[in-house]
Amino acid sequence: MTAWSGGSLRWYVTLAHDPQLLDAALLSLRIAAASATLALIVGGLAGYALARFGRFRARAAFAAAVAAPLVLPEVITGLALLLLFVALEQAVGWPAGRGATTVTLAHASVSVAYVAVVVRARLADAGTLLEEAAMDLYAAPWVAFTRVTLPLMAPALAAGWLLAFTLSLDDVVVASFTSGPGASTLPMAVFSLTRLGATPEIYALATVIVTVVTVVLLVVARLQSVGRGRQARR
Repeated sequence: MTAWSGGSLRWYVTLAHDPQLLDAALLSLRIAAASATLALIVGGLAGYALARFGRFRARAAFAAAVAAPLVLPEVITGLALLLLFVALEQAVGWPAGRGATTVTLAHASVSVAYVAVVVRARLADAGTLLEEAAMDLYAAPWVAFTRVTLPLMAPALAAGWLLAFTLSLDDVVVASFTSGPGASTLPMAVFSLTRLGATPEIYALATVIVTVVTVVLLVVARLQSVGRGRQARR
């Protein structure tokens, strides 16, 4: 329950000088960018294989493994990844404890499924006619891939990276299982601070996040409008 007693910018100043939340936010951004990049590479290759390689041995098992994070509860995924990291540490000595590295790998392993689905759908919708035409004109397979297939995949790759980045930035369950001391992401820090009740500082943080997202969406909408206007004039 809250009682309105007037407006103030004091809590935004407090938020700007809170080292715990600032460090957690920077860590979340680094983890999100790294995990999204890893998911982009692995998920892009997986989506391409499922869309272009036809039938191959263990295709069903491969497709099921790629899509598993889409249907498994986050609690099960986080626990399974925790057990995997513990087993690896006992077997080969790596990773040495849980931290930012394990959270990055965990988020990437979850986001691979989303990138693969987007890339596979894009390639399935595009078909193979342009690639076949390029090879009919004596383009080598790698030339056809870099000059035809990769540009076709580019929108899906961009969308997949942004989706993976957002999922990583928002996750709290998987990160709670795979993080360690000194590796608390922003959602984990906020969750721990709100256990005893939300403070005005948390409200200020929520307002900043909503404002940033709104500005980004408005900029993207403006750029799309300008792009459509240029195409119409052409």
